[in-house]
Amino acid sequence: MTDIGLTHIALPVSSLKASIAFYAQYANMSVVHSRPGVVWVSDRTRPFAVVLIETSGEIKPLLPMAHLGVGVSSRQEVDRLCQLANQNGCLVREAEQMEPPIGYWSLIRDPDGHTLEVSYGQDIGMVAGCAT
Repeated sequence: MTDIGLTHIALPVSSLKASIAFYAQYANMSVVHSRPGVVWVSDRTRPFAVVLIETSGEIKPLLPMAHLGVGVSSRQEVDRLCQLANQNGCLVREAEQMEPPIGYWSLIRDPDGHTLEVSYGQDIGMVAGCAT
């Protein structure tokens, strides 16, 4: 079957090893495809991947408010990731509760300065009419 709809986002990175470790730790993603200088990471919950492309060139990172968003299983998981990010010096914004459909969210910076939002309680599926 051919995938239809949004399937990936590609990000330039300076180190595949560091970026793979970051997205495994903070977004529960693992490598699903690789070739020299390029890996696809996914959480395997839907047909979507983050394509990491290693480069020695200038990286212009996604910065708040441009970001990747990942839903996690609980508020406690958001808090745990915030604590870990704070310890690792990559917490950008403390967790905050907002009105529906936003939920409880925080911002974390990856090794190249791209921004990852971790959240609990976002209802994107419901808002977009995709709820199962």
